[in-house]
Amino acid sequence: MDYTRAFVKDVKRIVIKVGTAVVTRPDGRLAVGRLGTLCEQVKELNSQGFEVILVTSGAVGVGRQRLRYRKLVNSSFADLQKPQVELDGKACAAVGQSGLMALYDALFSQLDVTSSQLLVTDAEFKDPDFRKQLTQTVNSLLSLRVIPVFNENDAISTRKAPYEDSSGIFWDNDSLAALLSLELNVDLLVLLSDVEGLYSGPPGEPHSKIIHTYIKERHQVGITFGDKSRVGRGGMTAKVKAAVHAAYAGIPVIITSGFASDSIIKVLQGDRVGTLFHKDANLWVFPKEDGAREMAVSARNCSRRLQSLSSEERRMILLEIADALESNEKEILVENEADVIAAMQSGYEKSFISRLILKQGKILNLANSIRVLANMEDPIGHVLKKTEIADGLVLERTSCPLGVLMIIFESRPDALVQIASLAIRSGNGLLLKGGKEAMRSNTILHKIITGAIPETVGKKLIGLIASREEISDLLKLDDVIDLVIPRGSSKLVSQIKESTKIPVLGHADGICHIYVDKSADLEMAKRIILDAKTDYPAACNAIETLLLHKDLLHTVGLDNIIEDLREEGVTLYGGPRASLAFDISIASSFHHEYSSMACTIEIVDDVFSAIDHINQYGRLSVSKCVT
Repeated sequence: MDYTRAFVKDVKRIVIKVGTAVVTRPDGRLAVGRLGTLCEQVKELNSQGFEVILVTSGAVGVGRQRLRYRKLVNSSFADLQKPQVELDGKACAAVGQSGLMALYDALFSQLDVTSSQLLVTDAEFKDPDFRKQLTQTVNSLLSLRVIPVFNENDAISTRKAPYEDSSGIFWDNDSLAALLSLELNVDLLVLLSDVEGLYSGPPGEPHSKIIHTYIKERHQVGITFGDKSRVGRGGMTAKVKAAVHAAYAGIPVIITSGFASDSIIKVLQGDRVGTLFHKDANLWVFPKEDGAREMAVSARNCSRRLQSLSSEERRMILLEIADALESNEKEILVENEADVIAAMQSGYEKSFISRLILKQGKILNLANSIRVLANMEDPIGHVLKKTEIADGLVLERTSCPLGVLMIIFESRPDALVQIASLAIRSGNGLLLKGGKEAMRSNTILHKIITGAIPETVGKKLIGLIASREEISDLLKLDDVIDLVIPRGSSKLVSQIKESTKIPVLGHADGICHIYVDKSADLEMAKRIILDAKTDYPAACNAIETLLLHKDLLHTVGLDNIIEDLREEGVTLYGGPRASLAFDISIASSFHHEYSSMACTIEIVDDVFSAIDHINQYGRLSVSKCVT
């Protein structure tokens, strides 16, 4: 949890304001899918004991769409040729309010949640008795776990120009939400918008970046707001005014996207989403705001200097890194041991810890691998294709560096060394984010590797990302970073793909298989199976499923394979046929990747059945076959 969001653990009562751009689609119709997702989040919060109050816009927009359609249906062709008069906003509000609330009621009813409607006007808040009664009513509804849904009653508002008048106690639903937050003594106000939060400039511009924490003294000037929302009244300007008003009166405020499926849940988990407004923000110590961009730009500048070196000069850098790793082996192992102890104390699985450990001799192996890479053919400058497109005009395709790579990996600190070496040999800048469980190992390895890079290139060629929060900032830098490579779970890959415009080189997860045919040399098969399962069970290419031809049942060779697996400590699970044949527990799923000393066994009729099984359950992994 970001320390600036630590206060959310004490939040109980929350006001959520939903903007018109969230509630409606571009054509004015209700965005039923987004509203459904919103109601599902509110349902989850309600069931967790949060007291949720909604303030919703959208009635005017819905009513305008309905009235335009009705006017079109009732108009003659001659009427349509005349200048069209803008529809009265109050009439639109009166028509749209019932439809808006009917949808909320229907959606909440499907989720077994009860909602209620409260329409208010600016003038009513001038009456102290009204305020008192309003608080009592809301408290009563919340005690019954009912969701109060507020909206300004534009249909009977006494203001002459409700879309422009900014006088009075409140003037739009953003300021109404801020007023209710103070009036009802809530713990947090969330303003949902059609963008992720407050940006330093119009969100569509390439150099605009999100402001995670608003500091009045720093951000009150210098922010350029984009065009007002396509609907609604004041867009981001109104939200910021309302947020500043509530925050400096003691109510924390977060502006975030209403288009994301879990934005409210993430806010209450303390994730660094949206823009936070807090009265104490000016007292907090923040990292440099442009740190992510500076890191990426530095890596790009250094990579250009690296690319100007000769192949021999880049080769010598790698040799220097290999020597530096060997010279500092003791220091590396000390830091790695500290990571391993911390991981064990945190209760990580043995297979996970196995990937974390740098065993004795691993540093020497890494150093030797770097030397092999250094002596390989230079990957830069190869002519891959040559085409003569006209007399004397030849078009060539030549291999060249990609630019700046951002690589996210988990658990294995040796991956940092491998990735950094490949990047240097290929002339690329690099941004690395390893798992927090290997933080000390990654830090010392990064220090040693960058220490061996000459000043003519620059140590900032390889940047080490310290926190998850920096990742979200870096993923917005599609003008600086050229490729993102997430190395981890399929969930991680999917999250990265959904969070950036930068090209992502992803991968699919897979279950590795070995099939043993009836004609196989069973002694050779045994050696292959034991090596593939027990040498490094935490590796992604260790076998997880062993398929056996049915004719091998009750043979001495197969019995020896099963016995040796058990002696090595492998826990065996069976498919429907194998569980009966070997009297072992049935596997929970053929899709399961153990990454540990466990394996699934199944009996198949022939090689074609084995191929069908692998196609169905192996996904995209490469399978092995012993014949």
